[in-house]
Amino acid sequence: MTVLQRRDGVDAVVVVGRDGLLIDGASAPKHDPDALAAIVPPIVTAAIELGTACQSGAFATSVLEYERCAVVLSAISSEAFLVVVLRPEANLPALLYELRRHRSQIAQLA
Repeated sequence: MTVLQRRDGVDAVVVVGRDGLLIDGASAPKHDPDALAAIVPPIVTAAIELGTACQSGAFATSVLEYERCAVVLSAISSEAFLVVVLRPEANLPALLYELRRHRSQIAQLA
């Protein structure tokens, strides 16, 4: 988690249980890790339902882009999700590559 937090442009890194409870996390003062954690399950549930409708397999990662940030939601285990909030200048493609490449190692840290 610390490695992700130190990346340029990262404002928050939060690990969330499927129940919406905060497992671990750190964020810039403008973000509330508990509030981020609580809202993740319904968003992921909708993404899972979309994947089911498209017959595309298990949920892995979702990227939500906003005017002033991007939010990456990633399933890191059967029990937890990783949430990363990025400022516009962050290197989103590099982060996605690293998350895909190191998903199992990240899951062990959670």
